Amino acid sequence: MTLLELTDVTASYGPVQVLEGVSLSVPDGGAVGILGANGAGKTTTLRAISGVVRTGGGIVFDGQSIRGLRPDQVAARGIAHVPEGRGTLPNLTVRENLLVGAYLRKDRRAIAGDIDYLLDLFPNLHERIGSNASALSGGEQQMLAVGRAVMARPRLLLLDEPSLGLAPSTAKNVYDAIRRLRLESGIAMLVVEQNANLAFGIVDTATVLETGRSVLTGTSAELRGRDEIRRAYLGG
Repeated sequence: MTLLELTDVTASYGPVQVLEGVSLSVPDGGAVGILGANGAGKTTTLRAISGVVRTGGGIVFDGQSIRGLRPDQVAARGIAHVPEGRGTLPNLTVRENLLVGAYLRKDRRAIAGDIDYLLDLFPNLHERIGSNASALSGGEQQMLAVGRAVMARPRLLLLDEPSLGLAPSTAKNVYDAIRRLRLESGIAMLVVEQNANLAFGIVDTATVLETGRSVLTGTSAELRGRDEIRRAYLGG
């Protein structure tokens, strides 16, 4: 079953059109990557889904159009967005940040269980549970941003550059946790990532964007085998 379907999506910031026609689909429980050079429209694609930018084309989630909905309405449908730059609340503790992610939920016992699960998933956060987010390292802030999004119990998680600014070992730890989360939770994922080696470790398929258009889609194995993909995104 297809959970998310984008068909010839366009998006603009004021008079500047950034997406010229992006099409991709995410299966229920699946994971899809978006690859592309800087300025290709990767982040804008996620923003278009979340309702942050003016869009055209088709954006269908769970069988219903969500194009034109406000960000809070999109979130209420079951889509959680972890933006580039993480966006944690610096003056709140790790626990308080996680609780913010669950602000629409009333199931207190399940909320406590989800916090325990995330602290097991991200052991660094367990050690910093009472610390303000501003005191966390970049990797810990990324873990917290993912954890806060998961606290909303979404059906689809939008991840924008989870490895950005992280040391290679820290980025690997973050991706190891995201891979485990996918396997154990069944949450579908749409992942924007410059480091294709990391992305291919968790996604089943990927779409390549160039200047606001989707130009190539394939399985991780197919894309790894293409010379132009290896040269551009895999350091080969």
